[in-house]
Amino acid sequence: MIHKMYQVDSFSGQVFGGNPAAVLVLDEWLPDSLMQAVAAENNLAETAFVKPAGDAWDLRWFTPTVEVDFCGHATLAAAHVLVTEYAIPGPLSFSARVGQLKVEILENGYLLDLPCIHPDGASPLPAAIQPLFCDIAVCHFRNFENIFIELTDEDAVRSYKPDLNKLAELGPVGLVITAKSQDYDFVSRYFAPGAGIPEDPVTGSIHATLVPFWAEHLGKNKLSAFQASQRGGHLLCELKENRVTIEGKAATFMKAEIYLPD
Repeated sequence: MIHKMYQVDSFSGQVFGGNPAAVLVLDEWLPDSLMQAVAAENNLAETAFVKPAGDAWDLRWFTPTVEVDFCGHATLAAAHVLVTEYAIPGPLSFSARVGQLKVEILENGYLLDLPCIHPDGASPLPAAIQPLFCDIAVCHFRNFENIFIELTDEDAVRSYKPDLNKLAELGPVGLVITAKSQDYDFVSRYFAPGAGIPEDPVTGSIHATLVPFWAEHLGKNKLSAFQASQRGGHLLCELKENRVTIEGKAATFMKAEIYLPD
């Protein structure tokens, strides 16, 4: 079987920035094991598989090791491919495990519309990682797929050196560290080594929880965020009742033909 595959740098106006994701547009789903194998072969944080569903689209995401419930940057990548390669007019609506996601085409980029996932501060911090943050943590909270820790200041986030072996003990659960920022409203970083992602460059999905957290703490609904990975990414976010929007650009790095077993 021959399939077209695209690689897109999301949350960047040019290649070699933002967060890379692979995208395959299908008529029907491939077997789960085959989609997982493609994602493992790509070895990117996410590979997105999209297929038509009436006037909308069904969307699934795979890391190199697992299928995940929620991914923002690969949703943006999928929308970019549909618009630029398949001439699909916006706005686009995607159905995924996490619910409905929308992407609107802007004059100079895209507007990603995600479900707002409010932080839950009731869960205790797992014992495996408590010693890693005993001196620098302000508070912690979580959502259905990630643990979030607010650190004392922006420098603590930017200079943090993760113990990836310890963080991998969380399994597929990811870890987000965040702090208030001087140049932005807040900064963050995201690690999920147990899901095959040592550090994600720019993560849309975590902002579905970071935005309501910082909106409450800072008393504002429009927020400027920066994900302080090596590649880095600036996100303009807004809390709109039960939705979070993020402005972002995308750039196609590669088009390819891949050859899959029958």
